Amino acid sequence: MDMMKPIKLGSNKTEITEKLTSAEMGKLWATYMGNSMAKCILSYYLQHVEDKDIKTLLENALKLSEEFLKTTTDIFNKENFPIPKGFSDEDVNLGAPRLFQDEFYVHYLKYTSKAGMSIYNVAIPLVFRKDVQDFFRYCMESTMDLMEQIKEILMNKGLINKPPLIPVPEKVEFVHEDFLNGYFGHVRPLHALEIAHLYDVLENNATSKALIMAFSQVVKDQAIRKLFERGKDIITKNNENYIKKLHEENLPSPSSLDDLVTASTFAPFSEKIMLFHKMDMFTIKLRTFGNALAVNGRHDIGLIYTNALIKNSSFVQDAAKIMIKNGWFEQPPLAVDREKLASD
Repeated sequence: MDMMKPIKLGSNKTEITEKLTSAEMGKLWATYMGNSMAKCILSYYLQHVEDKDIKTLLENALKLSEEFLKTTTDIFNKENFPIPKGFSDEDVNLGAPRLFQDEFYVHYLKYTSKAGMSIYNVAIPLVFRKDVQDFFRYCMESTMDLMEQIKEILMNKGLINKPPLIPVPEKVEFVHEDFLNGYFGHVRPLHALEIAHLYDVLENNATSKALIMAFSQVVKDQAIRKLFERGKDIITKNNENYIKKLHEENLPSPSSLDDLVTASTFAPFSEKIMLFHKMDMFTIKLRTFGNALAVNGRHDIGLIYTNALIKNSSFVQDAAKIMIKNGWFEQPPLAVDREKLASD
């Protein structure tokens, strides 16, 4: 592949002496919060992992989280930006009994790597300062390298099946008026992008359901437990809809991971980090639904995603209310409150 021709404008608009923009602040803040959580979670996983390859994978992921935290901290310090509280040793009990089997850790890392890449991918076009731009490129590239290791382990150890196979088209065709049908008249088979996103949502939900099941098993606060149980029901009912659509086409669906949760009822994590984690995971689902809706063409599939989006949004709202009530919801950087200034 030919290299792109260089463009040299002699501009200093991306020097590190420039102030951070709102996009740079927001994405750096989100990166810090996510990786301070990941450091706690991964440190606990490493206490119980037995498989040597999976242990190395976890060590690599933990090293990346620590690197990302250090870089964001360095940038914040240069800007006299207050370091977010995030999560720390007080949010994890490394001596807690095993809550997951080794296989779960690989699926978990695939899920969270996807989540990380969605942050970095959106950040790259929005950031301009050279040090921040280089940082997010590094985040994206290193997380992609980690994803390659994850997929290699999943395939070589027989822990996952690839997305379904479909025939190669015989010729180029254009759609007819019934392309959007989902309930009435002739309903066409699912196309490749619809299958890909149904499979992706189901794969994500397998990890999400196992995690929320484990959290509801160990959490003591009744309000949080009740919310987690509701979240588990939302995932279960949504999965039934997604699986039905794949099975109607005689296509396979990803396996459940519920059996990879042990019977432990001893919490390895604080209620704050568990609630934040599930609120964050359900927020990521909203992005996933948006991506799926963008390429969907059938009315029935679109309605399934729309209903799921409403239910997941409600979960996120209620999780946020509990976080706020307990004084756990850390505030992202804000714009100037002009009305407040005018009243002072």
